[in-house]
Amino acid sequence: MIFLGVDPGTATTGVGVVAFEIKTKSFKLLFYDVITTSKSLSAALRLREIFEAVNHFIQVFSPHQMVVEELFFNRNVKTALSVGEARGVVLLCAALIGVPVFEYTPLEVKQAVVGYGRASKQQVIYMVRQILGISEEITPDDAADALALCVCHGFRLLLGSSNV
Repeated sequence: MIFLGVDPGTATTGVGVVAFEIKTKSFKLLFYDVITTSKSLSAALRLREIFEAVNHFIQVFSPHQMVVEELFFNRNVKTALSVGEARGVVLLCAALIGVPVFEYTPLEVKQAVVGYGRASKQQVIYMVRQILGISEEITPDDAADALALCVCHGFRLLLGSSNV
């Protein structure tokens, strides 16, 4: 089963692709990167770039499921709105292709990957690297977050707590 994890953002959207074998309980890293958009572009053009890039990853990797970070309350309303716009674009990509989407909050991801919902970003990155066998640093953090979403979803499938 192939998961496409997406950590949406207008400036930087993290993308991770992981193969998960439920019988052997094993993960295999396929790809990770970020989609970056220029601040000089209008919001509409930035969203179009995200849309086109996510569609490209869907076409290349043919994921069985997408995993997207759920929007959580942010003190900066402007940031929350732009993240919400990017999320909408990502969800639309999945809907147009017919890929099921699963959503997790940052707290749920940390709990699944590290075992502690208040884990630091570094702890999450460390565990993602260990689980996926990645020797190099994962940068930027948005790419690590996308991979953590995939790992979280795999663990949730193993526990049977995700509606698949």
